[in-house]
Amino acid sequence: MFNNPNPQTSNSKWHKQLDKFVKENQQELAALFWGLWLENGNSQGTIGIDLKPHPHFVYCPQEAVEKLNERVEKRLQELLGIIDNNNPETEVLMIGIGQGEIKLIQFVPESSPRTCFERVNQDVDTLLELLEQKMIEQIAV
Repeated sequence: MFNNPNPQTSNSKWHKQLDKFVKENQQELAALFWGLWLENGNSQGTIGIDLKPHPHFVYCPQEAVEKLNERVEKRLQELLGIIDNNNPETEVLMIGIGQGEIKLIQFVPESSPRTCFERVNQDVDTLLELLEQKMIEQIAV
């Protein structure tokens, strides 16, 4: 009688876990975003969180996102516009990559990404290791 018409799928489960992870680690993610921006600008593409085989950071080259957009009948056009208009001085932008799905991760941290990077006071490699370990512990795929 009171069945949930939309039972939680494994896809929605990773979405919720990723949302929770991002919310709990905003300062560190903003610091990582800024550190990678300083190293590469947008030359490597957009930072992504690939959940398979285990959660880890990757780059999503612009060309690959554009090709994917073509394959899915331009349903990612809005995502491309968000990527093109991202302001790394004020907001963090990443792409979550799950089984057959992607999820936009975009937020404005309490402090600028630059300030987060200065506060965290860790190099990019250390931040990558720290955040990937936390993702492995908190996001079950």
